[in-house]
This record gives sequence, structure tokens and C-alpha cells, in this order.
Amino acid sequence: MSLRPVLICVIVGAFLFACIPFVSADDIAYSTVIYQTTFSSDPKWVTNNPSSNYWDADRGMYHFSIEPSTGNYAYYAGSQYEPLDYERGSFKLEYDVILERVDASVNEGATFRLGFSGAEMDPSKGPMVLTQFTNAKYGQIMWLRLVTNGNKMTQVNSQSGDTAYNGPSVKYELNTTYHVAVSYNADNALVTMKVTEKRTGKDVWSYYVNVAQDLHAMNRIFIGSVGDYGMMGLYANGYIDNVRLTKPADTVETPAVTPTPIEITTRPTAIPTTVQTIGTIPAGDGGATQTPVSAFIPVAALALAGLCIALFNRRE
Repeated sequence: MSLRPVLICVIVGAFLFACIPFVSADDIAYSTVIYQTTFSSDPKWVTNNPSSNYWDADRGMYHFSIEPSTGNYAYYAGSQYEPLDYERGSFKLEYDVILERVDASVNEGATFRLGFSGAEMDPSKGPMVLTQFTNAKYGQIMWLRLVTNGNKMTQVNSQSGDTAYNGPSVKYELNTTYHVAVSYNADNALVTMKVTEKRTGKDVWSYYVNVAQDLHAMNRIFIGSVGDYGMMGLYANGYIDNVRLTKPADTVETPAVTPTPIEITTRPTAIPTTVQTIGTIPAGDGGATQTPVSAFIPVAALALAGLCIALFNRRE
């Protein structure tokens, strides 16, 4: 018995299988900009403490100094006539941060917060997606906190075993520029936070939390918090830059074309019918398509495999 037909089937089948388009699980393409600022000009953020939170024209960044005992904050929500264009669905919030000082005491410490929320801006009230850099019990660690519209809170941090995260403990460093990206995937009901070192692009820490219910009605990008009062004399100081809020591009559906009927007024002559194969219409930005050739590859692979098996049985 010869193994040659079997080897041919395996090789050809593997080749055809490799030609089948691969559908990857890449992140959503967040291509529609809701808001962005590089702080090259005054961003007109609202704050209850302009001596601590202000636009630094010389550095082209936004300075913050957050003391828990004051409950100070700064935020952007657009204007009365042009609010942030978000109601519900997936989004991605990104920013750069340099932490120059994050104080700690025996039992608690200062916290830098930046998030996307409703009007409350309270870490315990939803809706809210919040990124945090703290310095308390476990030292300088990072947090992701989610509070749903029904005030159900879920959070995770970069300390191994303290929350759902069980990877190696990861600490942030002062005077280092980090790029932070937090994204809400409404289809998969996940909120993910990823921190990278800005200069090198090195991944620092990333993790996710599950969303118990759809998020909606968030309209403010903010730093600091409302209603979070702690010890006096503890500060989180530094700068933020390159704030950007995006959402997936709206899907534009191609209108269906209804063929116009043709009235035949003469006796028809028998004409062979010709069927034309039309490729799949692209689904727009981020849409996956399959060409007619690739659509037939799996069928061709099965047919070829069957033919090879038949030839092999015949030889026997």
C-alpha cells in the first residue's frame, strides 16, 4: 500500500486551509472622534480649584494637584449647545499622564483619577468608568473601576491576588510618562484598561472587568472626584496630556436595489439562462468581507480530499 496519495491529500488540504481568510479577534476600530485635545491651547475645562487644576501654557499640558480632603476636580462636558456626542455603545478613552508626586500615609494615601462619567463624578456612583493611580496599602499600583447605571461597582488593581487579577504585581513609577487607554466593548460586555510606557511603548499592565448592564448617559471626562474626602495634606500632583475619546464608526447600510420588471411584448425565444456570481458588498469601515474565490476554497478542499480518498481506495 502506497502512502503517496495520502501525503498529497494532506499537503494540498493544508495549503487550501491556509488560504481561508482568518477572522481575528482584534480590538474594535474606534475611528470616530468624540473629543480630543493636545492642550496646545486652553481646553476650557471646568474646575472647582483653579489654583491646583489649570492649563499650563508653557508645557502645553494640564496640571493637576488633587488633595482628597478638598474633593477637587476638573472636567470637560462640552457646552450647552455642543455636549459630548455620546449616548451609549462602545467607546475608548485615552490620555497621557506624568505623576510627579503621590503621597502616602500609614493607612491611606492620595489618588489620581481620570474617568468618563455622568454628572455625578463620584467614584461610588454610576455610570462611570474610572482609571486610578494610588499610593496606599500596596504602594504605587493602578486600578480600573466600573460603576454601572444601577450603581453596581466592580474593580481590579495591579496587586496580585488583591482582586480578580492574579498576575505579577505591577507598580508605576513617578516622573514617567504613561499612556492609558480604557475601552468599553458593548458587544462583549467588557471594560479593559491598558497602561504602556509612552517613550518606549512597553506594556506595563492591562486587565478587564465584566459589565453587568449596558453603560449609557455618560457625558463628562474628569480628573479628581466629587464626594471623596480623605486625609488632609496628601497630594497627587502631575500633568495630563493628549486626551482623546473615540467611538466606532457608524455602520452605513447599503440600500437594497429592487430590480425593475421588464414587460415582454413578443413571443420569447428559448435562451439559455446565464447566472452571474456577484461578490460580497463590503460592510464599510471595520467590516469583514469574503471574496467569491475564498468562499469556494473550503468546498474545493473537501472535494479534493474526497477525490484523493477515492483514488487511494481504488489503488488498494
